[in-house]
Amino acid sequence: MRDYVILTDSSCDLSQEMADELGVVVAPLTVMIDGNSYRNYLDGREIAFQEFYSKLRAGKQGSTSAVNVDEFCSAMRGPLQEGKDILYLGFSSGLSATYQSGTLAAEDMRSEYPEATILAVDTLSASMGQGLLVYLAVQEKRKGMTIQELRDYVEGIKLSIAHWFTVDDLNHLKRGGRISAAAALLGSTLNIKPILHVDNEGHLISVGKVRGRRQSIKKLLEEMSANGVDFAEQTVFISHGDALEDAELLADMIRESLSVKEVVINYIGPVIGAHSGPGTIALFFLAKGR
Repeated sequence: MRDYVILTDSSCDLSQEMADELGVVVAPLTVMIDGNSYRNYLDGREIAFQEFYSKLRAGKQGSTSAVNVDEFCSAMRGPLQEGKDILYLGFSSGLSATYQSGTLAAEDMRSEYPEATILAVDTLSASMGQGLLVYLAVQEKRKGMTIQELRDYVEGIKLSIAHWFTVDDLNHLKRGGRISAAAALLGSTLNIKPILHVDNEGHLISVGKVRGRRQSIKKLLEEMSANGVDFAEQTVFISHGDALEDAELLADMIRESLSVKEVVINYIGPVIGAHSGPGTIALFFLAKGR
């Protein structure tokens, strides 16, 4: 059996250290802000995460573009030249054209390396929800799953990765067309915080609202308490838009209430952060369903 690697893109929001430990290949997406274009490497080598969020807080607007096909081909070519197969786990097609670029690159690489197996999965996930799926896939790969078995495993579990978000600044959702200008103004005036999640089609949707920051964080915990499974065996991921203190508050609440195995915290990278804004808190866990 040929060896294989797991390839994903930088919207997974894993830390560089975790990606290295997991042995995954990560293709960087691109963010544009303040007239400049930066590739979103996990280690922030082109734009540091705190610098990016400082620009957003200063009123700069960020935008994103999918990894182009050539960049994906470049990321795939290295493992293929080493005689390895590839399982690509891509950013939700409900939020980005990135997965489409990845599948087009896979087709090109199959022609160039006809002996190789190159499989792709639309994770229908984002940020550290995508990262959690990658993490779980690596654990199964280490147990000896073949590339086809792992592809089937990921397809079977991906809709059990719950994604729950709250944002601090409604204006970023307004710019992205998620809420109206009137709703953003009213919500900001009344200190309303929306609760959002990623649905089974991989879309980010608003499912409720609460008043106050602490209540919004508590609501994420409540969703996990109601829908999560096997808490004692769970590794839970939390990502944040330059709001580490609030992320740690949520982590402490989860540890105290649910006694999970582990909580991993990392930044929401610029690609997701350009749309969610500073202060976003996102929680990802295994659940009965999304």
